[in-house]
Amino acid sequence: MPILNRLEEARRLDGVSDKLQAAVTAAVRPQRLRDLLHGTWLGHPLHPVLVQLPISAFVSTAILDLLPGRRRTATPLLATGVAAAVPAVAAGWLDWSQLTRDRRRVGLVHAGANAIAVGLYATSLIARLRGRTAAGKALGFAGLAVAGTGAYLGGHLSYAQGAGTNHAAPDLDRLPENWTEVCSLASVPERRTVVRLAGDVPILLYRIGDQVSALVERCGHETGPLGEGEVTGEGWNACVVCPWHGSTFRLSDGAVMHGPAANNQPLIPVRVSAGKIEIRQP
Repeated sequence: MPILNRLEEARRLDGVSDKLQAAVTAAVRPQRLRDLLHGTWLGHPLHPVLVQLPISAFVSTAILDLLPGRRRTATPLLATGVAAAVPAVAAGWLDWSQLTRDRRRVGLVHAGANAIAVGLYATSLIARLRGRTAAGKALGFAGLAVAGTGAYLGGHLSYAQGAGTNHAAPDLDRLPENWTEVCSLASVPERRTVVRLAGDVPILLYRIGDQVSALVERCGHETGPLGEGEVTGEGWNACVVCPWHGSTFRLSDGAVMHGPAANNQPLIPVRVSAGKIEIRQP
């Protein structure tokens, strides 16, 4: 849609966006907390999981508000939704802080809409607790309308702009289906990463002796060049750190160790035949 295209290009939002990004990064420093909120332990972003509870609570509240005699049921359900929004918001802001600027512009409006919606729901809850049921219902319906706008923008972020998706996964489909030579074993130094091409797909190789692992070289988070990343650790427990945002992957199997990436780095089948390293599609 043209309005969303203009929003993606709205550079006037960058001043606020950059300040908020710095604030979020400074506020969430412990690596364990960052990994928890990014969903590194889960295998995909945590934010989309956390939003299910407040959304379902808010929609269910609206349905109950349309039915007679459901005030006592709707109020605790609404309170649950407001409380559940807190961790969802925290995870969303942290994911947002690691996006590119065009995505952050859309994400900023997405977050603003959701903040207004949660504020309306919180005000609705206070009104209900004070016995102002009619006002509480009106505020709840207003919150649902604004939340719908936020959800629409969230969908655009995920499906049109690819926020939170594994950007490295499509490279697997561009690899040859049959075993294909990429280089000689002797040309790959031990215990260091090197980049070789299979067609036009860059591949990250890591070797110990005659054993070799191969990963898609573009970081799945935001396509950062893993070939320029630092190698930490020893042996087959060694990891590569993305130079762009710090996502950390184990070189032996691509397992994500630290976020912001929440997905494993795609592992490529590899073998050594007659002193040559060969790869193919999984």
